[in-house]
Amino acid sequence: MLSDWQAFLQQAGASLTAGQVEHFGAPVAERAAALQGDIVVDLSHFGLLRVEGPDALTFMQGQFTNDVRQVNANHSQLSGHLSPKGRLLNVFRLFQRDGAYYLRMPAVLVQPALERLRKYVLMSKVTLSDAGDSLLRIGVSGPHAYARLVQELDHMPQTADEVAHGKGLTVVRVAGPHPRAEVYGEAASIRALWQNLATVAKPAGASAWALLDIHAGLPNIFPANVEAFVPQMVNLQLVNGVSFRKGCYTGQEVVARMQYLGTLKRRMYLAHTDGETVPAPGTELYCSNSESGQGAGRVVDAQPAPGGGVDLLAVVQISLLNDEVRIGDAAGARITFKSPPYAFPAEAQDTGS
Repeated sequence: MLSDWQAFLQQAGASLTAGQVEHFGAPVAERAAALQGDIVVDLSHFGLLRVEGPDALTFMQGQFTNDVRQVNANHSQLSGHLSPKGRLLNVFRLFQRDGAYYLRMPAVLVQPALERLRKYVLMSKVTLSDAGDSLLRIGVSGPHAYARLVQELDHMPQTADEVAHGKGLTVVRVAGPHPRAEVYGEAASIRALWQNLATVAKPAGASAWALLDIHAGLPNIFPANVEAFVPQMVNLQLVNGVSFRKGCYTGQEVVARMQYLGTLKRRMYLAHTDGETVPAPGTELYCSNSESGQGAGRVVDAQPAPGGGVDLLAVVQISLLNDEVRIGDAAGARITFKSPPYAFPAEAQDTGS
């Protein structure tokens, strides 16, 4: 199914690299449209992990940072999977469709996630599988595109994390500067929807969608950052990705200790540099005043900014926000930090933004 879908996208002008849509011929204009207008994006660079079986709910409840019991046909959630030391192995969106659970995550992390989770299945009646070929997925952002999407369903999600179904489609509302949704479905339904949306929205590459995640302050974990952060460092609890009341799960003790007893020294911020080189996830930050041997922080994700320079999410030592922090080393581009579009806890707000 994916090969046919990719052929369809190429006929529409898509430039693909390793199965990911890089752009539709105008990457700068596509990123500008993401922040200022309407876009429709192929999301094949995200994979899907399916969890099903009589014990699926109990199994996931013992593994993930969020309260899986809140996920149903009409509600999705962000969540994380941790190492026993409380470090993030993955951040994903969890939703339901046709009685099965789906974890949407960067495609490169699906197989590692399957291998880790299967170690915990034991005698549970749970089936885990790579569902990347079973459903197509596209992203829709912008008021006109979303209004066109509304025509497809009798009821549309109104707030982030809400879900609606109809005409073979599953629509998951996600945070963004404009009305934004992820849409999942069979090939025929998604293809017809794409053709409809493309009359009012600009087809765009994966970079445009990543830019929207950055501006929404939504973290994605890529291989270079696996086990680099505890959830609070990437603000996962501030985007409804952590439950502190659900009970035990792998790594829970570390998360709870940080929440109730610890002092958070590093936090994720929205940032910008005037440099033209886009730092890869995991790139270290430099500051002469950083804690000895620990570095100033690291890049979570970065994309070219439509007006020039680079927009990024970066985890940084909070005490350095008003210092000179640079990408990589002392010669790297200087970073300007600001708060993402959600409130920090009161104790962190006086440390700079």
